[in-house]
Amino acid sequence: MPEGSRSRVIAVLILSSLPLPVLADDQTEVGAGNDEAAQLASGSPLVRSAERFINHQTEQIHDRLLRTETMDAIANRQTCLRHRAGLTSEDKDRLVHQLLEDPDGPLVNEADGDLIPGGLRAGVFPALLDDGTDWPKFPQPFNSAPGSSYGGHHSYPGGLVVHETFNDLSNLQLAAGYRRVYGNSRHDGLPVVGLGEGHDIVISRDVTLAAPLWHDWAKPMVFQWNADGSEFIELPFGGHGDTDDYGRPGDSRTGGHHIIGIAEAMKRGLAPDFVITQASAHSVPTSGNEFKVVNWLRAGAILAQIDPVAQGYLVRDSQNHLRLPPLRHLGDIDLVAAGQLNVLAEYVHHNISDSDFTLTGPAVAVAQILIRQLASRYGYDPVDVGRYNRMYRNPVLSYMSGERLLIMYSQGGMALITRELDRLRDLGII
Repeated sequence: MPEGSRSRVIAVLILSSLPLPVLADDQTEVGAGNDEAAQLASGSPLVRSAERFINHQTEQIHDRLLRTETMDAIANRQTCLRHRAGLTSEDKDRLVHQLLEDPDGPLVNEADGDLIPGGLRAGVFPALLDDGTDWPKFPQPFNSAPGSSYGGHHSYPGGLVVHETFNDLSNLQLAAGYRRVYGNSRHDGLPVVGLGEGHDIVISRDVTLAAPLWHDWAKPMVFQWNADGSEFIELPFGGHGDTDDYGRPGDSRTGGHHIIGIAEAMKRGLAPDFVITQASAHSVPTSGNEFKVVNWLRAGAILAQIDPVAQGYLVRDSQNHLRLPPLRHLGDIDLVAAGQLNVLAEYVHHNISDSDFTLTGPAVAVAQILIRQLASRYGYDPVDVGRYNRMYRNPVLSYMSGERLLIMYSQGGMALITRELDRLRDLGII
């Protein structure tokens, strides 16, 4: 689905399913509810097991740089957020101005800053611990962040690691399916659908494994927790929203977490094939969408303060447009001159693996309706926003997940949902 349409679908799902009005706190300050969310997530067996899975996956990466940086970025609670290290207020203003006035086209719409309590700069540079120092840190643990905005997919403390766990498994399975169907040969060398593990084609396991772990890396800073158990509002950027397709009509704006994560991967010197795969999560570059991925790489490079062409993340074509580079052996023939683009299988696989929102978004929307229907049984009133979110809605979803509740509801109706919530009550969780 095109990114603009995808964003609109998510917005409709969120707005139609919010159980109560939510007002965000000032986003120039670290979220007042972060510590409480961290405590809740640390008690959920679902969240803890997802965190263990992700940490185990990082240990399986063979490339030393990618493994070391991924482990540090995700598992190290005191990791330095390198693209933010040493940034002053003046530096932030300069980089925001560059996003607004980049000669290859604006990469943020100034009017979108009105969405953010704290303005445009607060959206591009979310509040951190030790911000402005040489060692800025996440404002909450990686494992307490939600998977998306309040009411969206995995929008509960710990939802991020649950989301990444599923996406990582999906990406690995997609690659395995491609190897099995397209990458096996019989004794005479002709391809057949394989039965075993042997294969003739190479799809990078490291890139496949690590891209879903990195794509949502910035959500602990973008989706912080407010005092009432709701979340920070995310700034969309990576485009202006009107003529983003090399001056033609197009909208490449996307969730800010996507751009910020690209910036961090670039700042840590991760390889172009990996970073472009990471950048393809929100849209494949195929089917006329290369400009979106290019613009996200441009925006990430501005925040990382690097030259994306010099570092191999982008190239310029004969029209001086920035394009995806010919990595590995793609440059043996000039595909761009032939009217095509430089694409690796890993880019597309990662995009597909990040598409679980098509079910997990509605799952949370439905789950919110179900648990609200039962709220009085457990002594909660949705009108009491803070208590409802903090002591009922967020614990139920952190321990049970919207997906589990949706599927159980389809199996056994409200009786099964009541059984699950009774279990949480009996355990003293709600």
